[in-house]
Amino acid sequence: MTPMTVPGEKTTAPAGSARRALVGRLSWGLADQAASSVSNFVVGIYVARSLGVTAFGVFSLAWVTYGVVLNVSRGLATDPLVVRFSGVPDASWRGAVARSSGTALGVGAALGVVCLVAGLGLGGRVGPAFAALGVMLPGLLLQDAWRFSFFAAGAGRKAFVNDVVWGVALVPAMVVAARVGTVAAFVLAWGASATVAAGYGYIQSGIRPRLTEARGWLREQRDLGYRYLVENVSLSGASQLRAYGLGAIVGVGAVGAVRGAELLLGPFLAVLMGLSLVTVPEAARVLRQAPQRLGKFCLLLGGGQAAAALLWGGALLLMPEQLGRFALGDVWHSASELIVPVTLGVAGAGLGTGAAAGLRALGAARRSLRSQLFASACYVSGGLGGAAVAGTVGSAWGVAAATVSSSAVWWLQLRSALRERHRNPIPEVRTS
Repeated sequence: MTPMTVPGEKTTAPAGSARRALVGRLSWGLADQAASSVSNFVVGIYVARSLGVTAFGVFSLAWVTYGVVLNVSRGLATDPLVVRFSGVPDASWRGAVARSSGTALGVGAALGVVCLVAGLGLGGRVGPAFAALGVMLPGLLLQDAWRFSFFAAGAGRKAFVNDVVWGVALVPAMVVAARVGTVAAFVLAWGASATVAAGYGYIQSGIRPRLTEARGWLREQRDLGYRYLVENVSLSGASQLRAYGLGAIVGVGAVGAVRGAELLLGPFLAVLMGLSLVTVPEAARVLRQAPQRLGKFCLLLGGGQAAAALLWGGALLLMPEQLGRFALGDVWHSASELIVPVTLGVAGAGLGTGAAAGLRALGAARRSLRSQLFASACYVSGGLGGAAVAGTVGSAWGVAAATVSSSAVWWLQLRSALRERHRNPIPEVRTS
């Protein structure tokens, strides 16, 4: 199959030029993830300091639920987009983006109604937060869809600018929410600022999401989309089950403590959550242009993530207690006890994402699904089993052990997939 390129990009470029282009795209990816992680970090810190550990636990439950819905949207709408429409001709990309973004918008509207009804039925402290989340889901998912679309086209700068717009809009929204002083107000502020960025994404792309073509997109991409849906939901669903189970076993405050520890490693967790924005399109390009380098690319990617997470965790252990209390307020004491296991868990996840990117680029949906189901089962059993034995700290260590073990499975599956492709070198790519 003839290699495909981004419009205006030559099919045969000197090695130095291709390397500079790769570095440029990855640099914009890192910049975008930095903007995203800073926004997430600031929101988490602001809410933790404003609400205290119990209310922050309620906010964290809404956050985890958003992660589940986000992964539904990615599995059905944008994961197939980055696998099959990265570096393709402009007309093909624009048509796919219109259908993909329409699918994301439809997922947000449908599941938003579910969250809204559930929130109104629950009442109490948790209900209003879930109702607010339901109202904001369409804008949140559309903003995420634009980011995927821009990275598929190699236009990471636009994704970065879009996230900056979200961050700027967050500032006045959070100030208003702090004056109201409720979890629902913070959820509304967070989602409303994302909706502003989603509207700006339409201006950036000039593409109107085609909600009416969502069914056609799902039908065309069903061989990948439904497997990625199960894979993604098992990932975020495992996090949700662990959060709900931890709240039931130990208390809602324990959920806030875990979220607080995760905030301290926020830059790496945010990168891991959105890693496919950068790495899957790049792995797909490596596969088309130099398939023999895919394994090395994935190893450098995963190893770099793991090493960076360990260095950051080591720095956190040296952080003065006064600085920690300034950042997290009352959440700091319980969160600081979890730094070591949470760091090891993030490092293990970072190592595994390198192999996951390779499996996505290869279109090896069966193997990636198998790996993710194993990882999710380990995550839930380790997190809840540890909580039953040793409370919040035990849950964190159980998750760390599960994540490191799962990383080995990801790499075994990638090695097998690379061997299969060597025997049958027919890439699974669709561009129309």
